[in-house]
Amino acid sequence: MISLPATRTALVLIDLQKGITGLPLAPTPGALIVERSKELAMRFRAAGAPVILVNVAFAPDFADAVHAVVDRNFSPPGGFAPDWAELVDGLAEPTDLRVTKRQWGAFYGTDLDLQLRRRGITTIVLGGIATNLGVESTARVAHEHGYNVVLAEDVMSTFTDQMQRFACEEIFPRLGRVTTSEAIALDA
Repeated sequence: MISLPATRTALVLIDLQKGITGLPLAPTPGALIVERSKELAMRFRAAGAPVILVNVAFAPDFADAVHAVVDRNFSPPGGFAPDWAELVDGLAEPTDLRVTKRQWGAFYGTDLDLQLRRRGITTIVLGGIATNLGVESTARVAHEHGYNVVLAEDVMSTFTDQMQRFACEEIFPRLGRVTTSEAIALDA
């Protein structure tokens, strides 16, 4: 069990949005990740700890997207559906903070760090999709910014079992603590 002070801890959920949660994911389907994330978010809200919901979105002309030359772009055939960037139904509550990013990680180009620091947050609990993309990018920068990072392995998923295992077994233990959502306790 990991005990965390509710007044100094925030839950940050990455890309639980309509266009991503329905993709073929491993090891856990998106619908189950959403269900577990909702349960964890309810526990954080009940303890008075902030819940921050991050989505990725772009302007219609993609002028605000990263335009680096890469070997493999992520672009679905036929483009993105109109509701692609919307958070899944039933996830957000009025008290939640919302952050929209334009790249994998949730820190660069957003006010996430500012919002966390103004609230006195020193620890973030991370979950979402995709484990080795948005979650890992956010975890790396959180670690570099000096936050304590807790990674709730059962509320994240990606595209293959191998990607999930590598992130959770090799990368995340170097950035923070890897646990399950049930093993996280919030102290008053």
